Amino acid sequence: MQLIPHKRFIKSVIIFFFASSLLFSQTSDNPWGISLGTSIIDVYPTGLNETSPFGAQGEFLESFFNVGDHWNIGGPTISISRFVAAGFSVGLKYSLNNITKVEGSPSADYSYYNADAFLKWAPLQTKFRPFLTGGYGFSSIDIQPNNNQFFLSKNVAQTLFGGLGLAYGVSDRFDISVQSAFRSTEESYGTDHFEHVVSFHYNFGGGDTDGDGIPDKKDECPEVPGLKEFNGCPDTDEDGIIDKEDKCPEVAGLAEFEGCADSDGDGIADPDDLCPDIAGSPEMNGCLDSDGDSVIDPEDECPNEMGPEENNGCPWPDADNDGVPDPEDKCKDQSGPASNNGCPEMATEVIDEINKIAPNIYFVADSDALIGKKTFATLNEIIEILKANQEGVLNIEGYASSEGSEEYNEDLSLRRAASVRNYLIQQGISEERIITSGLGENEPSGNNETAEGRTENRRVQFKAKL
Repeated sequence: MQLIPHKRFIKSVIIFFFASSLLFSQTSDNPWGISLGTSIIDVYPTGLNETSPFGAQGEFLESFFNVGDHWNIGGPTISISRFVAAGFSVGLKYSLNNITKVEGSPSADYSYYNADAFLKWAPLQTKFRPFLTGGYGFSSIDIQPNNNQFFLSKNVAQTLFGGLGLAYGVSDRFDISVQSAFRSTEESYGTDHFEHVVSFHYNFGGGDTDGDGIPDKKDECPEVPGLKEFNGCPDTDEDGIIDKEDKCPEVAGLAEFEGCADSDGDGIADPDDLCPDIAGSPEMNGCLDSDGDSVIDPEDECPNEMGPEENNGCPWPDADNDGVPDPEDKCKDQSGPASNNGCPEMATEVIDEINKIAPNIYFVADSDALIGKKTFATLNEIIEILKANQEGVLNIEGYASSEGSEEYNEDLSLRRAASVRNYLIQQGISEERIITSGLGENEPSGNNETAEGRTENRRVQFKAKL
């Protein structure tokens, strides 16, 4: 049969919908939906002429909102649909009704049903979502008496339909919608009509692994229950920073410290602050250093006195009160200047007098043993000089000739100095007045290439400076 203009329009809409749906691949959140609603049938504003089963009706869209005279409000409608992509859904719908309002037929009482496959397009993802719908199905108006009531009876007509509607999103899963569609039948015994539907929709089927009500597709933390305002991620300490970006997820903190607190307000986050409850400096990792000795107060056994770290922040003791700390003082019990390592200085004249006779002290080759009467006579003379001059500390330096290794000669020279020291102490000189050092084969006084020179290099010298 020849299509009237509005039928051509309906068919164009259907073709557009199905062609457009091929452009998108399948993806979804809560992709399935079921709906239950009320079907409203109106045969008046359809442009039907005298040849239609109902006879002539109104012009197309005439008295469209004449609810009292033309709208057959009644039966249920149910549908199931599947979201496809980009606002497109496909589905199946079934409606029941009873038509009693037909212009020119006051005694009309016809049962009605339809069954459809539809495509819906809702391009906006907002609370209020306008949509277009269209599809293909079957419509049945029982207008022929004693007709077979089975689905494929003569009252069943193939139907193309298209329309529009508006949905309101109550929540992520619930919608309310109203829609109106013009249904155009393709058989001569069919009847064009409008169907308006008011329905409630429940959407489901989207994965929600953590059960927080946010679909996995939209959930940035799909395996941990979270909050909608954080796209499904938790914020355990409620500081506005999601746990996965929060270095301190269980303690409320500030964004500038990546979610951690700064309890003492010193600008150092608590996890990086060795003293989180006392304001300190960044140089001291958030702690105080009251005495400025670079040892933080909690580790400083003398927080108000400067001292080295090796002594736990306390000043070194100075037993003789000479201003030279004991670890640096070679004469801890005798006052002396720092220039002489804390030891009292012996007069230069005394040292010169001792060194004049020191070359007369001899040692056995490759030994620290003293040898010769002249050696002991010289040592006894040194003892008398020291007894006559009680001030100062004497440093005995031992030397060796070049035979042997440097390490051996250094050890040998130190033992030679110790031999002299031991003799002096045995003869009554205080051990606190004598220290020793070994210089090995350094600073030779004789020629190591000759026997005489090597003998000369096996010696000791005396100094006042330590």
